[in-house]
Amino acid sequence: MPISWLTVLQAVPWSDVIRNAPKVADGAKKLWSTVAGQPAQAPVDAGTPARSRDDRSPEVLQARIDALDATVADLHGQLLASAELIRELAEQNTQMVRRVELNRVRAVRLTWALAGVALVAVAGVIW
Repeated sequence: MPISWLTVLQAVPWSDVIRNAPKVADGAKKLWSTVAGQPAQAPVDAGTPARSRDDRSPEVLQARIDALDATVADLHGQLLASAELIRELAEQNTQMVRRVELNRVRAVRLTWALAGVALVAVAGVIW
């Protein structure tokens, strides 16, 4: 017996979904602003040899290393923000799956109960 979508939607813990929605939305906005607000940087090709003696000076190389360290730290922050958002979405998904499974079990039990009642009603009519 298929379960109607209305039944499934009524069984969703909307209070939990609504309560967690601002956190998820804020996380998504924060992630988007972090990613979209940064200008695209030209990739640094480590395999290309330096073109002049000035490019190989310790100060220039140290500046490039510092810039790369800052980029790595920024990417790490974005990774953590993405992971947190994914974790929150996974928790909400887990809660919804539990509720759907609970409703499926209830529907099966109600189907069996209805079949039993119908059997008793048919037996009562026949006798």
